[in-house]
Amino acid sequence: MKNTKLTRNFPLKIMSVLIGFLIWFIVVNVDNPVSTKSITIAGDKVELQNTAYVDSANMMCMQDDDPDPIRVTITGERRLLTKITQANITLTADLQQAGSLDTDPVMVPITASCPGISPDNIKVTPQYLSVRLEEKVTQEFLVNVNYGSSQPGKGYEVGSQTASPEKVKITGPKSLINKIDKVNATVDVDGKTKDFSEETELNIIDKNQDSFAGRMSYITIDNTKVVVTTKFWKIRTGVNIGANFVGVPAEGYQVESVTTVPDTVSIAGTDEALDTLKQNDNILWIGGADIDITGETADIEKKVSLKDALPDDVKLTSGTSEDVWVKVSILPLDSHSYGLPSNQVKVNNLDDNLLVTFGTDKIEIRVKATDGNLDEFDIEKVEASVDLSDMSVGSYQIPVTVKLPEGFELLDDVVADVTISEITNADSNNG
Repeated sequence: MKNTKLTRNFPLKIMSVLIGFLIWFIVVNVDNPVSTKSITIAGDKVELQNTAYVDSANMMCMQDDDPDPIRVTITGERRLLTKITQANITLTADLQQAGSLDTDPVMVPITASCPGISPDNIKVTPQYLSVRLEEKVTQEFLVNVNYGSSQPGKGYEVGSQTASPEKVKITGPKSLINKIDKVNATVDVDGKTKDFSEETELNIIDKNQDSFAGRMSYITIDNTKVVVTTKFWKIRTGVNIGANFVGVPAEGYQVESVTTVPDTVSIAGTDEALDTLKQNDNILWIGGADIDITGETADIEKKVSLKDALPDDVKLTSGTSEDVWVKVSILPLDSHSYGLPSNQVKVNNLDDNLLVTFGTDKIEIRVKATDGNLDEFDIEKVEASVDLSDMSVGSYQIPVTVKLPEGFELLDDVVADVTISEITNADSNNG
């Protein structure tokens, strides 16, 4: 049997559904209710207008580093509100609308605008932007040229770097300008050995060694880019160091020797400068003005700088200290310093299970000829020994007993650096 209840008046039922849908559509699209919508926008998105209003007084405006967010509430038809996003809203603060410029901070009213929305239907919270007025200053800074952590090709050093222009003018609030430490221009020299020029952006660094990147909107710079010219110099190793001195020692004394630590260094220089240095036997001479031995009766040792010893267009290689220790050995007349071979020193009373090694291959002894004839001294005739009784594993500085040939005497006590260690199985087998 057919279900006549479902099919009875079927066209009328279809019409009723269509009429219901039409009524719903009219209610939603014709009777569009009024609603509100709130959008939160970061405080640093507020555009400050008419800054020239204070520029004439040589002042500048600065906002707080972390301003409060701005809440924008819009009233309007629901259909329109659904289409509004943060990108549709513009926030401005007009300095000419500030109640007074004499307050600290200055409170500037915030205005929000949105296409299709009347200003009367837009509300902002907070209603004012807090700004500070500061004196505007201009200061010059030298451009600090560098190559960061990059390294040139093997056998070369960066000899010189220059920027064009060499200095820049930066204008901004006084408190901000006072925070600037330096202006850097960095170029990459990795693997390069040929001179080159390159345009590069400037990077402003504050006194905390942080970049000014987040505060650039408050300052202006007359050149944001400079051209850096980089020149490469060849490296030369094993350059000797010589040292001079002034004055003379006390009567009855003489200068035995002048030595330096280190005695050689690595340098870099232009081809012309290196050629000139080669003609001077590859020696860097330290001037004697800082080393005065007038009236001295004992050794003089002083730390001096190699900086003044470097010729034009020559520099120390990266990582090389410019400090040098200069030692002037001063001895009585008819005296001399000798190097006693450490293997000539007899070791006494060392336990059978121990091994001794000397810290140097030669031990300095200072000898004076009692008969005034040093030419007859023979280092091979010197008898020397050390006593290692009851000594265990470790490093020591111990006295050395020295017996000289007749007609000579020691000027100073003699000591030696030694290291005592246990004999290993390998050492025993070798023995």
